[in-house]
Amino acid sequence: MSVKKSAIISIVGRPNVGKSTLLNKLVGAKIAIVSNKPQTTRTRITGVISRGNCQFIFQDTPGLHKPRSRLGDYMVKVVRDTVSDVDIAALVVEPTPQIGPAEQELIDRMKEFHMPSILIINKIDTVKNEDLLAVIAAYSQQHDFDAVVPISAATGENVEILFEEFEKFAIEGPQLFPDDMLCDQPERQLAAEIVREKMLLLLDKEVPHGTAVAVERMKERDDGLVEISATIYCEKKSHKGIIIGKHGAMLKKIGAQARVDIEELLDTRVYLQLWVKVKEDWRNNQYQMRNFGYEDE
Repeated sequence: MSVKKSAIISIVGRPNVGKSTLLNKLVGAKIAIVSNKPQTTRTRITGVISRGNCQFIFQDTPGLHKPRSRLGDYMVKVVRDTVSDVDIAALVVEPTPQIGPAEQELIDRMKEFHMPSILIINKIDTVKNEDLLAVIAAYSQQHDFDAVVPISAATGENVEILFEEFEKFAIEGPQLFPDDMLCDQPERQLAAEIVREKMLLLLDKEVPHGTAVAVERMKERDDGLVEISATIYCEKKSHKGIIIGKHGAMLKKIGAQARVDIEELLDTRVYLQLWVKVKEDWRNNQYQMRNFGYEDE
């Protein structure tokens, strides 16, 4: 494939608007974890797809929120930095006409850097057309977007139209990534994130937000099976008990669900071992954050 143009697109918005679901749909593979809990995405994830003579580089970012820890500060910095250094800013919003502080701040940054901007109204499968018009009107008063595209990231409705809009702002130049590259995250990191996703889905309240996952060992055997040993770190002893569960039931459930997704990711059989350790208040410890991959680039 001969790629002659490229476009770097930042996908931004507040937590839980469907940014990671959209990234996975655009790339055609699960490279970003998804849950219904806020702040699922913690760092910038780059997804790559080449179509025709154009390569699209998507940057999924954490939701812009009010930080309550050093990790939160890091996540917000990732969003703000990403909006300033791309070809297109894609603001993902829910189909409600109220513009919140997070959306307003992102719009202000788009204006500040004078960059092409596309408003993506997600979850249109949940509203009527007349309600959608009110959302478009509200955002159009705040900013002169280059395009407004209502979509459903979950069903894929109108996602093809997004590619057409993105291509309008593609820049001629050399290919930035190899054709077969879908993501900038190493397989170890993707496997760790899948384990964290299962905790977000299976555990309640604050417990999964205080966890980090580190893959200590990843080795392919001669028969093709991949052995993975990963440690789940949590902030409190009481959380450790919840993650392990009665007779280890919860940890087994997390491991079983994660193994299915990791096998799909690696396209091979996987033997997954999980351990749980306590690192108190790691989200406010710069050294620990760096160990888990959350550090300024």
